Amino acid sequence: MMVSMMQFRDLVVRSRSIRRFDESVAVKDGVLRGLVELACYVPSPKNLQPLKFIALSDPDRSRALFPLLSWAGYLADWPGPEAGERPSACIVMLGDTSIASEFSIDSGIAAEVIMLGAAAEGLGGCIIASIDRPALRSLLHIPDRYQILQVLALGKPLETVVIDQIGEGDPVSYYRDLNGVHHVPKRMLADILLDFSDDPS
Repeated sequence: MMVSMMQFRDLVVRSRSIRRFDESVAVKDGVLRGLVELACYVPSPKNLQPLKFIALSDPDRSRALFPLLSWAGYLADWPGPEAGERPSACIVMLGDTSIASEFSIDSGIAAEVIMLGAAAEGLGGCIIASIDRPALRSLLHIPDRYQILQVLALGKPLETVVIDQIGEGDPVSYYRDLNGVHHVPKRMLADILLDFSDDPS
């Protein structure tokens, strides 16, 4: 089935970072496995495919993992989702150091594809790299050969996220308004698409 550019653009726009979830809505194991499987098909430098994943949908394990995550650097007065608003599933992304030593390109591509897949399923997610890694390694018994890269928190969205288009020089900090709507400033096409062909230098 062909997906139009407009349909794909809509999916990208809908795939925002979600930090509040309906914790009562479980993410089924099959859906979680399907999201991880998407990472099997993405590009990888030298096709090394060094990423590995731990998928967690068990409520007890998700609850134990939750305090090891930091949620929103720009929202300094917000400690993170309250009980009932926490993710019902997580995917822990690992880099296998027996395969590669650098994972930034792989991890970025895989994380975004998984987030797009989550949005297509009506889910939301947040890519979290601020993690208590030693505690997470101990909790999940992760061997030393695996570098802990990020955690993808997933669940049914319980917040509204909107995009605010900004111009050059405008602040990029996301924020919540008085109604609890989460605003994400994004640069416009005219500010990121460059053309130096007429530059006299």
